[in-house]
Amino acid sequence: MRPIERAIELILINSRWVLAPFYLGLALSLLILLYKFAVSFFQLVRHLADASEADVIVGVLGLVDVALVGSLVVIVIFSGYENFVSKLENGGEPVWPAWMTKVDFSGVKQKLLGSIVAISAIQVLEVFMNLEKQPDAARLGWLVGIFGAFVVATLALAVADRLGEGAKEK
Repeated sequence: MRPIERAIELILINSRWVLAPFYLGLALSLLILLYKFAVSFFQLVRHLADASEADVIVGVLGLVDVALVGSLVVIVIFSGYENFVSKLENGGEPVWPAWMTKVDFSGVKQKLLGSIVAISAIQVLEVFMNLEKQPDAARLGWLVGIFGAFVVATLALAVADRLGEGAKEK
């Protein structure tokens, strides 16, 4: 029975490597985000002369939105790989930020929700800035409601993590 148990354990432990292609795909998706960022940037620059202040702000908010999504993808790639697949080793040379190998699952949840709240806030701001051109109170209401739900979820998670840390210390 012991050899069968050991074989099952080896399969289960090594199955974590199935996640590696997911993280490689996410890394390649950064190129897609870069393309969308570049297109949005050049459209903003091209229409800058005849754009209103609100149009410029909405355009820049769109760029910030794509940058935040890219940052979120990087957080997921590194923390997911580090936590679920294999430890990252830099060969003793600090060639990457220190947080990359120090983000635990609780930190990942906080960073993910924080990024989602920021992205959601940008969406609300974009619709708000375009209210004069495209009045859509129902959409704005839904976006504010969803944003509020994300904020409440983030706060609840932060409180739960803090209470969990307090229980560990006792």
